[in-house]
Amino acid sequence: MSTIESQNTPVPLPSVIAVANIVYALHAFAILVGIVGAATIVGSFVASFPSLLAVILNYVKRSDARGTWVYSHYRWQIRTFWFALLWAIVGWLSLIVLIGIPILIVLTAWLIYRISRGWLRDRRQMYS
Repeated sequence: MSTIESQNTPVPLPSVIAVANIVYALHAFAILVGIVGAATIVGSFVASFPSLLAVILNYVKRSDARGTWVYSHYRWQIRTFWFALLWAIVGWLSLIVLIGIPILIVLTAWLIYRISRGWLRDRRQMYS
């Protein structure tokens, strides 16, 4: 975001930034549970308590972020969850014909990328 763009947008409330970071942390925790636990990363991301809590927090606080740079992170997080759920369903249904395995593998890498990239971008914007 350029300095011109940042001058035209209101400054987000500290609580809005905190919730965005908490949501990233909850999603990252869900991924970690999938890595070290019995669940898959995808399964843990779309069906675990931390991720479900994260998406609920996104919807509850999204209106407070509207008009600020943090709103793009809320949108990013919500879309990541719903696209992950959609592709997880497609992947699990496709397991019957074995095409689901590559879908779920790609989805796993995509989830790790989306959460990492979004959280790192949030941190850069917060401190710039």
